[in-house]
Amino acid sequence: MKTDLASTRPSGLPQPRRYDGINWVGLRTLYLREVRRFWKVGAQTVAAPVVTTLLYMLVFVVALKGARPPLHGTPFAEFVAPGLIMMAILQNAFANASSSLIQAKIMGTATDFLTPPLSPLELTIGFTLGAATRGVAVGLVTALCVLPFAKLGVANVLLIVWFGLIASLLMGMMGVLAGLWSEKFDHLSAVQNFVVMPMTFLSGTFYLIDSLPEPFASISRFNPFFYLIDGFRAGFIGHAEGNLWVGVIMSGVLTVLMGAACWLVFRSGWRLKS
Repeated sequence: MKTDLASTRPSGLPQPRRYDGINWVGLRTLYLREVRRFWKVGAQTVAAPVVTTLLYMLVFVVALKGARPPLHGTPFAEFVAPGLIMMAILQNAFANASSSLIQAKIMGTATDFLTPPLSPLELTIGFTLGAATRGVAVGLVTALCVLPFAKLGVANVLLIVWFGLIASLLMGMMGVLAGLWSEKFDHLSAVQNFVVMPMTFLSGTFYLIDSLPEPFASISRFNPFFYLIDGFRAGFIGHAEGNLWVGVIMSGVLTVLMGAACWLVFRSGWRLKS
């Protein structure tokens, strides 16, 4: 006589929790984990990037005071300050997600977010929002610290908000992909040193793209970081080198594509579950 095991199971045993739609409790927990992880060492993750930015301001603005003419009628300090703020946002959003994932893989703590009932979409959102929070936080603190060196105005607040947020999300997703791809810290350092850093410095942070000789001026316009920095700067000084609509559309489409890529990688478990 066959017995249905399910019918003999004691009713008092806890059952797996099922979620219809998004697991908001798990998503919130993952997000807070990522925020608290970088905030716990705020001197390293928030204060250090601000000091680096102030050193750039000291070198490029104070040391060269009077030696650099205005760019499109904008004093050099006010021209370079938004680029430095955006550079801090880009680098720190990338560093947060990438370092979190590579540490989890190397230390064997990836089960902390793989075991709970979190879907690939929820993992993507949690890690991305955590990284974006660090990018925005560093950007805000950096902006406050550069005010004594540059009198920043606000020409278009929508451009500042759009490009600031979209850059944080985009680099957070790029950090997720880099962290999942990397198998050791050397791999992650290679991405930072040979991809993120050159794209950041060669995007018009300290100079006008139009002042470059060809074909470098044209090549620079294919750098997505150029449109992020150019649009963000336009929100402060009211002038853009490139087409702002191209920057808005490009950054939005690229963010959606990066989000889809992160979702696919989490779904497959590539270099994470195997």
